Amino acid sequence: MDKFYIITNSEKDKNLEFTDAIVTYLEKQGKECPVQQAVRKVEGPYHYTNPELIPEGTQCIIVLGGDGTLLQAARDVVHREIPLLGINLGNLGFLAEVDRQSIYGALDKLMQDNYEVEERMMLTGTVYRGETVIGEDIALNDIVIGREGPLRVVRFMNFVNNEYLNSYNADGIIISTPTGSTGYSLSVGGPIVSPNASMTIMTPIAPHTLNTRSIVFPEEDVITVEMGKGRHQDCERGIASFDGDSVIHMVTGDRIVIRKADVKTKILKLNHLSFVEVLRQKMRDS
Repeated sequence: MDKFYIITNSEKDKNLEFTDAIVTYLEKQGKECPVQQAVRKVEGPYHYTNPELIPEGTQCIIVLGGDGTLLQAARDVVHREIPLLGINLGNLGFLAEVDRQSIYGALDKLMQDNYEVEERMMLTGTVYRGETVIGEDIALNDIVIGREGPLRVVRFMNFVNNEYLNSYNADGIIISTPTGSTGYSLSVGGPIVSPNASMTIMTPIAPHTLNTRSIVFPEEDVITVEMGKGRHQDCERGIASFDGDSVIHMVTGDRIVIRKADVKTKILKLNHLSFVEVLRQKMRDS
């Protein structure tokens, strides 16, 4: 590789000292490496990273921050189809496999073309009010449909391929990818799934029922979640959250249609460890 691009989280790299050190190291090897800071935008076609600023011919995007920063970058730049390498500047994560101590060895491997590329399934969610689309977005980890406002359970009606499946009185519902199975879904009892698989996992959050099991669907299935009425048959308010970041507001009767995205996130893998080995290390360290 010769052409790199850095997306950096300045909150985790104060004064961009670590970012500048990486740029200097690559430029000394005759490589190109422009930098863009990830800054939250309230409105517009992207959330944190402007994909139009990434030069044509870029071979690798280095994301400095952590799993959260990598999730943000993946959603913004996925249509550029450039593989991402996450550098973890915070707590140990599942997505950003390289830490501060191993960064220069990782850069050497990239320059020597010693790497693998994993493709990760993504989800799209489209929210309807009647037949009108009121919002849509994309997620690498998960789409969470939950209540908005005071603590109370909400009724969610679930459909698969337009066929009624079940209803949950719960705090919310997580629809996750295999990559997201080690995130929020895992914390509420969902299964761990190998990240290179293609399937969708539905997991209720604190359901008021004995049926608390996750349900796993094949990648081609389309899942619809509709917000029901409140306890006193009044209008309920909720949100659909994408990767714990952007949200679309919903009310009773609104529905979100979730399906496999047409695009995939490309993640660079350098350590050649299997998912089983990585999982064993995480479970040992937890």
